[in-house]
Amino acid sequence: MNNGKGPIGPADYLEPNCVLCGEPYGAEPEIRPVPQQRIVEKVNDYMSRRDYAGVERHLKYWLEEAKLGNDLQGQLTIRNEMVGHYRKVGDRQKSLENVGEALKLLEALGFEGTVSAATTYTNAGTACNAFGENGRAMELFEKARVIYENSERTDPSLLGGLYNNMALTCVSLGRFAEAQDLYDRAMETMEKVPGGALEQAITCLNRADALEAELGPEEAESRVLGLLDQAWDLLNSEDVVRDGYYAFVCEKCAPAFSYYGYFMEAAELEHRSKELYELE
Repeated sequence: MNNGKGPIGPADYLEPNCVLCGEPYGAEPEIRPVPQQRIVEKVNDYMSRRDYAGVERHLKYWLEEAKLGNDLQGQLTIRNEMVGHYRKVGDRQKSLENVGEALKLLEALGFEGTVSAATTYTNAGTACNAFGENGRAMELFEKARVIYENSERTDPSLLGGLYNNMALTCVSLGRFAEAQDLYDRAMETMEKVPGGALEQAITCLNRADALEAELGPEEAESRVLGLLDQAWDLLNSEDVVRDGYYAFVCEKCAPAFSYYGYFMEAAELEHRSKELYELE
């Protein structure tokens, strides 16, 4: 403070800085965005090599950077990636913790009615379904559906993924007719997506499981085998790119083929997956 002695300096008219954040009291903190696209691309790179520890280290590092930079949108992207990562490795607590944090960020950002929110709701609902919280999953999926189906900005691949995951949850709840309708919608939607054959193959296998759960193995057998044949044809489509994601899908689909007695096909998918992972 000047106390009337000497010239007036900045300390006489500027608010003092907060000792915690370094910003003047009452000032809006500067936002330093993190490179969201690069972060997601690196996650995909780690996943293509099944380096799950690398994914976790990478996401934790950038989450702290986003927090230090007051980047709420960056935090939302990273929380979404964490939800999916921990779901894939089977860590219920961490996946659902990140669901909660992602939903808080949507509210803080005022994003609840946006396509970004629908993507978050879908991701969160998928995690809830994976860990048995099916009622909560359906609530989140319904929120996503309202947004996706009423927005011209919705990518068909997002809508197809939503229908597929909603159907899985319906099966868990014993709502089989609703599940089959959603699988129809998923198949139709993914026809419009380049490379959508992989998602259609997954839908066929999910639909086979739904039929067996509803009708029993004997009554569902002929329809299940038809779906297995359809899934196999889709996995061998000429327009499918055989990359890291193809390896992931092959690895995911192989157990279903084995379960229904398609042992040669299961072995071939496992071989393709292993070969592609080694190339990455």
